[in-house]
Amino acid sequence: MSAQSYLSRGVSPTKDDVHAAIKKQDKGLYPGAFCKIIEDVAGDKNYCSIIHADGAGTKVIIAYLYYKETGDASVFKGIPQDSLIMNIDDMICAGAVDNFVVSNTIGRNANRIDREILKVLIEGYASVIDELKKYGVNIIMAGGETADIGDIVSTVVVDSTVFSRLKRADVMDCDNIKPGDAIVGLASYGRAVYETEYNSGIASNGLTAARHILLSSEYKKFKETYSSTIEDDKVFSGKYMLSDKLPNSEQTVAQALLSPTRTYLPVVKEILEKEKKSVRAFIHCTGGGLVKSRNFGKNVTYVKNDIFDVPPIFNAIQAAGNIPMQEMFQIFNMGHRMEVYCEKEKAENIINISQRFGVDAKVIGRVEKNEEGKNKVIVKYKDETFVY
Repeated sequence: MSAQSYLSRGVSPTKDDVHAAIKKQDKGLYPGAFCKIIEDVAGDKNYCSIIHADGAGTKVIIAYLYYKETGDASVFKGIPQDSLIMNIDDMICAGAVDNFVVSNTIGRNANRIDREILKVLIEGYASVIDELKKYGVNIIMAGGETADIGDIVSTVVVDSTVFSRLKRADVMDCDNIKPGDAIVGLASYGRAVYETEYNSGIASNGLTAARHILLSSEYKKFKETYSSTIEDDKVFSGKYMLSDKLPNSEQTVAQALLSPTRTYLPVVKEILEKEKKSVRAFIHCTGGGLVKSRNFGKNVTYVKNDIFDVPPIFNAIQAAGNIPMQEMFQIFNMGHRMEVYCEKEKAENIINISQRFGVDAKVIGRVEKNEEGKNKVIVKYKDETFVY
C-alpha cells in the first residue's frame, strides 16, 4: 500500500524510485548490511569503511515557521542534531559506534536565514558532539560548506556526511537475522539520561506529512515554506498553531515537532560491548517506519505484535489527517525507532541495558520463516492487523 498522505505532498515514504535507480549499483562488501560498506580507505584488509550522507530534511521548515512567530533563533538548535544523528544511527546498525568524522553542508537563502541562525546551526553540531563524548564516543568535526544558494533554496538545508572505519569482525549484517529471533524495540519517546528535555519521538521522518496535516492554513502566508506543486487543499490543512498545546501531552505542537532526533549510540555501544554474541542485527526505523525491516534479511516474516502505545504526536497526526493506521506504520516510527534482533534468551539483558540509559525497551515481536521466499512485515496493534 502506498502512503497517500505522503505521496500527495510530493514525498515517497518507501522511496521506490530511489530503490529502482540504485538497483544495479554495487552493494558493497556486505550486501545485507544496513549501510553500504566499502574497502578500507587505509588499505587494511582487516578493516572496512562507511561513508554516509543524510540530513534534517524538512524539519528545518518547522523551525523556520516558529522563528517567524517568535523571532528566537534558538529554535534551530536541535536541527544539527537531527542532521548528524540521522547518519550516525544508520551507521551504528552496521556496527560503527566510535571514531566518526563529520562534514556538514548548509545551503541557505541569506535573505531569510541570517547570521544569527547560521551561528546557532554551526554551534549545534559542537553541542551534540560534546554530549556524546561524555559516553566515550569520539566524533571529529571536519570542514564543511556553507553556501548561499537562494535561487534554489527558499529557506535552509542542513545536511551531513559522516565517515568511520571499523574492523570487519565488528560488522553487523542484517542477513544474520534468523527465524526464532526476538525483536526488541527501543522507545523513541521519553527522556533519556543524555537528553535535556522530553522527546516526543518524531525524529526526522514524516515531517512533510506531519507539518501539513497538523498546522493551520494561517501558515500559508509563508509561501517559501511549501512547494507550488502541492494541491492547495494539501497545504497546511490542519487546525494547530505551533504554540498550541498538543493533545494528551505536556508539550506544545512546536516542542513535539522539533524534538531533536534521539540517538541510540550510547545504548547500542554498550549492547555491543556486553551482548554482541547474542545480537544478530539492528534496524533503524526511519524512512518506511515499522515496514523498514522488510528490506533486510532473507525469507523472513517480521511479526510485531506487542509494540509500544503510540505516542501523542503520532495520534494527533493520525486524527488530524484521518490517516489509515496502515499508512501511519509505513510513514512513522510510531513509538520505537530502533529494533534489536537477538537471541530470545538474551532479550532481557538488552532491555536492561537500554533502560539504564532512560530509554524504555521491550520485546515487540519475533522473526518467523517465510515460506513464500520473500520478506513480509505484520504489525498488530490493538484489534487490528496490518500486513506489508
